[in-house]
Amino acid sequence: MANVPEDSSDRTLEDVFYPADRVPFVEWDELSGAKPTVVLTGVVTLLAFVTGLSNLSQASLALNGPLTAVVDLPLPFVRFGGVLFAFILGVVTVGLQRRKRLAWRVAAVVFLGLVLLPLATFQPTDIPLLVMTLGTYPLVVRNRHRFDQSLDLSPIQIASLSAIFGVILYGTVGAYGLRAQFLELDSWSDAVYYVVVTIATVGYGDITPVTAEARWFSLSIILFGTGAFTVAVGALIGPAIESRMATAFGVMTASELTLLEDHIVVLGYGDVTASLLDELGDETEVVVVTPDEETVASLQGEGVNLLTGDPTDEDVLRDARVGSASGVVVGSNDDARDVLAVIATKNVNPDIRTVAAATAEKHVEKFRAVGADEVINPRSIGGRLLGQSVLGRGSSEAVLDRIGTGGDGTETDAPN
Repeated sequence: MANVPEDSSDRTLEDVFYPADRVPFVEWDELSGAKPTVVLTGVVTLLAFVTGLSNLSQASLALNGPLTAVVDLPLPFVRFGGVLFAFILGVVTVGLQRRKRLAWRVAAVVFLGLVLLPLATFQPTDIPLLVMTLGTYPLVVRNRHRFDQSLDLSPIQIASLSAIFGVILYGTVGAYGLRAQFLELDSWSDAVYYVVVTIATVGYGDITPVTAEARWFSLSIILFGTGAFTVAVGALIGPAIESRMATAFGVMTASELTLLEDHIVVLGYGDVTASLLDELGDETEVVVVTPDEETVASLQGEGVNLLTGDPTDEDVLRDARVGSASGVVVGSNDDARDVLAVIATKNVNPDIRTVAAATAEKHVEKFRAVGADEVINPRSIGGRLLGQSVLGRGSSEAVLDRIGTGGDGTETDAPN
């Protein structure tokens, strides 16, 4: 330590915790990134629903907009389109929040269709919807690369959705084929209507079977339809319930971390992690990745995102959004595991700034060899501070205060 300039270590600390090139005056992504896109899509959904209700409440809806001179839109489409698009966008908003690529594709199409409604009626109540749709669509297109997650349905989810589709197809084709044995069933639309109200166990009674064969066929639709629907609800809603329960116990799931950007990922939890979290404070979002459930329980209520997993697992790092993070801190008490965590981090995102805390001086070069941008040895820094204090060259608090206030990192000897 005698041949290391004293101001070099101070500047290293300052560069790690206060890198000047990472403190822009205005963060443009906060105004035009994925989060604002999701929020604005939700606003458009609400406006579409309100506009649709307004159209439905009118006894006669006039199509006097500029689009009617070019395209002849069906009146039912304009009347019911707002509410229909609102329900679709509601599901799409949830998908965008989870960064699903399919949700982005559906949103890109639905927004184009949604623009047609206010251009067809052009009523005063349609103007907010038109303005918000035209303002949100460029953000949706601009952030298309941020919504890159596949749908990732489990086999049972795929099977349950396929079963529902199969029952509807079976019921529609069968009802139309047996239409002579039903009252008031004459077309394909009647067949679809009958199957839906039968599966939903509504049974309005306007379409009824009149033969034993038709009754047995209707009974099969009820049994198959309700069974498939029940399995689908369990398969699709169950994971969401599990996710909420995990969050209640302080554990985040990968889908709940998908909107994080420019955050700090802390891999492991060691002796320096608590002071690290205090230093970061509320300036940025923090995700702590640790396999220790007791550590997760102790960090509940600390205002940080917690992800239970192996910090050396590249899939876990992708779940922690290392690809869109601003930096990674590797700081458990196990240098061997931390070296593997640095390697995994660089495999996921080679360009990310990675800072490692080495518990032993002899391991510093190993961290640098595997790609760590900065390596801090807390024990060496602590020893230096102790030495400065005992020699009367300034208190440790003064040195840390200079670093925290953005000083030049140089040290001046205190008068003896």
